[in-house]
Amino acid sequence: MPMFHIHGLIAAILAPIYKSGTIITPSGFDALKFFRWLNDFKPTWYTAVPTMHQAILARAPRNIDIIKNNQLKFIRSSSASLPATVMEKLEDTFNTCVIESYGMTEATHQMTSNPLPPNKRKAGSVGLAAGPEVALLLDGKILHNIKENQNITGQIIIKGENVTEGYINNPEANSESYIDGWFLTGDEGVFDNDGYLKITGRLKEIINRGGEKISPKEIDEILMEHQSIQQAVAFSVPHEKLGEDLYAAVIIKENVEISENNLKEYCQQRLTQFKIPRKILIVEEIPKGATGKLQRIGLYKKLGIK
Repeated sequence: MPMFHIHGLIAAILAPIYKSGTIITPSGFDALKFFRWLNDFKPTWYTAVPTMHQAILARAPRNIDIIKNNQLKFIRSSSASLPATVMEKLEDTFNTCVIESYGMTEATHQMTSNPLPPNKRKAGSVGLAAGPEVALLLDGKILHNIKENQNITGQIIIKGENVTEGYINNPEANSESYIDGWFLTGDEGVFDNDGYLKITGRLKEIINRGGEKISPKEIDEILMEHQSIQQAVAFSVPHEKLGEDLYAAVIIKENVEISENNLKEYCQQRLTQFKIPRKILIVEEIPKGATGKLQRIGLYKKLGIK
């Protein structure tokens, strides 16, 4: 992770230093060099965003001996939702546990995390509060993580010493981002029966397709469960009549042939009609930001869709 990003600065650098650990800082992420670094430096764990994990997995079959000879204690993922299928593949490939965490700059990175073994970790969940207090906001009411509020979807809110007190010289953002001392993350989530938090979507990313509300994250997860897909992202495209339409871009695994129609037929079996993407673009690369995260908002422009 780059040092200018809170994930890289806190989780990858300052936290290990605080515990007297040793850190390895390559000049940047390079999936082609990852296994050489693993063999040369023999780290006990690494942290990355999901797209980096996917790039590593794509090259893992060529580096089985290195993986066997350099056992990681765990793998950490944060900064974007980790598809359950990717978590399972990472655990199978590296024979170790994968810990997904949830963080943001305004919380000095970590807010929740799945615990290490022998405690339970859950694919598709970002775990339990690990830093600030975490609750949900629904219709102006604060829902704490208690049994009565489980399986109810609301906006994720946080409060604690590691949460910023506000934005400098931006009173408008401050008035929109806080309620009764709680910071509004802009993410939507739900506490399950064990009190683990699952992120269901980003409020700004919800697609309104002719009045039908769609969480693109749900579409991502369904597409990622297809055995031929290496990477997927659903996104909004402006539409004259509907307001917004739903598209998806996918990267197919090496030496696999599949058509857009095949993928749409698969979606028809897994999704209700209004959640099926109008088009599924098969691409060689999906544009990412400087930290390696997929940039959903405005993606249609970067892909040249009019």
